[in-house]
Amino acid sequence: MTLSVIGAGLGRTGTMSLKRALEALGVGRSYHLFEVFQIPEAPQQWIDAAEGRPDWEAIFRGFSATVDWPSATFYKELAAAYPQAKVILSRRDPEEWWESTQATIFARDISDPPASTWDLMAKTTVYSLFNGRMHDRDHMISVFERHNEEVRRTIPAERLLVYEASQGWAPLCEFLGLPMPAEEMPKVNTREEFIARRAAQSAS
Repeated sequence: MTLSVIGAGLGRTGTMSLKRALEALGVGRSYHLFEVFQIPEAPQQWIDAAEGRPDWEAIFRGFSATVDWPSATFYKELAAAYPQAKVILSRRDPEEWWESTQATIFARDISDPPASTWDLMAKTTVYSLFNGRMHDRDHMISVFERHNEEVRRTIPAERLLVYEASQGWAPLCEFLGLPMPAEEMPKVNTREEFIARRAAQSAS
């Protein structure tokens, strides 16, 4: 199995909704940060990738697409490794993105040195993109917008879809050459759902 879709959008840009949408369209299983929680060897695999020793075949075995972090950090490498794959840059309003990150994925700081393999993976593949300045609004938004512009410069226009989940099925289906489904576009892993899930995990 090989990747047919690569998500270049950073976390909290509707990536879980995009994952569900790709699966609903029949693209196949889509890798997301949530999979890293489910696959015991995944954190070390991503640490190896960050250190220049990626094994994409092992990481994506059984998957046809990938979105979100940690793979979005490696979109250029993945685009080169899977030259037939199409690339989707999921994005949202930068200010909304910043606020969402602070309430969800970056609400918890990582100790230095990292206390677990999971934290080391997050630090090397995600936090390092922002030089550890996870609560510096201007810096974070600058990195976010610079990343999006870099994707546009790097990936040929005919291979790239710049996409917001609020656009619904039409641009996604047209880009992938797939029929539009009757069901509504998925909208999952909202800020409220994320916070509620984290609270339940903390209470258990």
